[in-house]
Amino acid sequence: MEYKIIDKEAFAVIGSIREISVKDGNHLKEIPAFWQDCEQDGTLLKLGGLGEGKGMFGICMNFENEGRFHYMIGVESSADTAAMDGFVSRVIPASAWAVFTSIGPMPDAIQQVWRHIYQEWLPTGGYRHAGGPELEVYPSGDTTHDDYRCEVWIRVAKNE
Repeated sequence: MEYKIIDKEAFAVIGSIREISVKDGNHLKEIPAFWQDCEQDGTLLKLGGLGEGKGMFGICMNFENEGRFHYMIGVESSADTAAMDGFVSRVIPASAWAVFTSIGPMPDAIQQVWRHIYQEWLPTGGYRHAGGPELEVYPSGDTTHDDYRCEVWIRVAKNE
């Protein structure tokens, strides 16, 4: 699987957060259910307006609780949107990122990319995971389409 390494400055995001369990692969069901809930309750529509059509993020963070992490559905924001509509804000740190492209309908296509990253690329790719948040970058488009393209971003550091 092809990837690119990019450097990105720190940036702020605003969105909604849910705690997710990885026990017995529950995250593979809980994250898509969270997206569905946010669509049904209008959260995605509100965030889309705040993000000015630039697309959305799925952000995995706060891995301190064994077997659990926080997943944020959000958009890039400025300081003046930090507390709007009951959303939370977070800062994504400046970092080097390994960026992988996912092609196909969600959630299956992106779940395959995650498996590839952790089972194949990280063990042999010459980089190590630098910790912290992991990003799913979703541009506008039909996420059920066979040619839908999105990305997975992993914070990395070169192996020494």
